[in-house]
Amino acid sequence: MTSAPDAHMQARRPARIDAQAAPARAPSRYAALDLGTNNCRLLIAEPGPAGIHGGFRVLDAFSRNVRLGEGVEARGELSREAMNRTVDALRICAAKIRRHEVARARIVATEACRRAANARGFLRRVRRETGLDIEVITPEQEARLALAGCAPLLEESAESLMVFDIGGGSTELIWIDL
Repeated sequence: MTSAPDAHMQARRPARIDAQAAPARAPSRYAALDLGTNNCRLLIAEPGPAGIHGGFRVLDAFSRNVRLGEGVEARGELSREAMNRTVDALRICAAKIRRHEVARARIVATEACRRAANARGFLRRVRRETGLDIEVITPEQEARLALAGCAPLLEESAESLMVFDIGGGSTELIWIDL
């Protein structure tokens, strides 16, 4: 059991979470973390019997309304309060990723970090304080990920597909003629 001071020190100097390195003894476990304009969401899963969530068994999940983009449109920057709320949530996510010995992770940020002039400094702080290396994705990448998430729902007889990804800071519209 870790004492409170030890836990505090670990939170201040975490090891970097390497999204490519797999622990030698752990089963293949995967994490997806989406840091949006309003929410921070994490899902951790491992392969399971076919038919259960597309062949994956969910091990852990986390969602928190961090309001990272609060005021970005008006000021052009992430506020100190929003960054603090978000780092607190990301510390929880990093601990869950480590506890579950995740083999691979995709950790992305969207519109608030695309727009904010101080996003680069914020992401350096996140890496330093949590070990999470966050990738800021383009709107096109965000749309592709939304589409990939809907693919299992597609009926074989469909001739076209329209997907809306409505977020706190952006909306992606995807139209595919099949």
